[in-house]
Amino acid sequence: MKYFGLFILFNLFFATLGQASLPSAEENTIKIYNQVVPSVVNVTNIKLVGDWLFGMEKVPAGTGTGYVWDKDGHIVTNYHVVEGGREFLISFFQDPKKYKAQVVGFEPRQDIAVLKLDELPQPKLVPIQPGRSDDLQVGQTTLAIGNPFGLDHSLSKGIVSALGRKIEGIGGVKIHNMIQTDAAINQGNSGGPLLNSDGKLIGMNTMIFSTSGSNAGLGFAVPVNTIKQVVPDLIQFGKVKRPALGIAILEDQVKSYYYPHEKGVIIKYIYEGGAADKADLQGMKVDDWGRVYIGDIILTLNEQEVNSLDDLFHQLGKYKIGESVTLKVKRKDKIIDVKLTLSGQ
Repeated sequence: MKYFGLFILFNLFFATLGQASLPSAEENTIKIYNQVVPSVVNVTNIKLVGDWLFGMEKVPAGTGTGYVWDKDGHIVTNYHVVEGGREFLISFFQDPKKYKAQVVGFEPRQDIAVLKLDELPQPKLVPIQPGRSDDLQVGQTTLAIGNPFGLDHSLSKGIVSALGRKIEGIGGVKIHNMIQTDAAINQGNSGGPLLNSDGKLIGMNTMIFSTSGSNAGLGFAVPVNTIKQVVPDLIQFGKVKRPALGIAILEDQVKSYYYPHEKGVIIKYIYEGGAADKADLQGMKVDDWGRVYIGDIILTLNEQEVNSLDDLFHQLGKYKIGESVTLKVKRKDKIIDVKLTLSGQ
């Protein structure tokens, strides 16, 4: 019996020697996937099709990815994943049940939306762990989890390829500070998490540049610092509470066509009771003969040039409601400084 025990021990010892251990980098990747995948969800967008005469029908209009933000059931994803949807179905890793969810808020200009589950799954939700995006460096490892082409909870790996990219968004405003990565991001990955080698969220996978729509080594993600700034407002108010001047500006295309030599942004009209109204700024006017007269043109905001809606949007984003700013304004042939207090929007 004694020798039999030694025989078993020797066999176990040599069997262990025969097992190839994984490299530490691979072990870390596996650990991160297992740690984060319970926080990643599949989002199905349900739209109404048909007409009121012959009846409407609910059909799946597309799928994307999202991730659990908190234990209250809030799911973060891209705005373009939920755009136009009537209902939304959320599915979790290794859970056959589909959970209904509703949109609670969105910010199209940052391509961010928040859903809330009608029913909380069991066991309890596992929120993702947000990291930072202001200290990222080109060359850092990136991991993307999503549902490319409907293949649930797929993992791809790459690096941070570039930082500070400006990508065209919605409504003439660019999304700033986008993270460029070569981690494979395909259709269905939109709204999924981009992670660092600690398994923390550094961005939300948003889009690719490709003629075919498939991955070509250029993926982009909204930085997590932007997400952390926007999501709490969407949960609380349904929209982002941004500082505003209380103006509408002349569209960039119209300005470049009719007033190509004018720098700055042309005030189209003033909202009554807003910051600009209280500071006596002036918008465009039309006389009885239909002739159009330019009012005030904003040249700078706190000494930073603004020459487009995008410039103005992102300069205002640096301040808070109630803070004071100084505008350099061209009024006819004079340049004047106008100080005003930013109102809410």
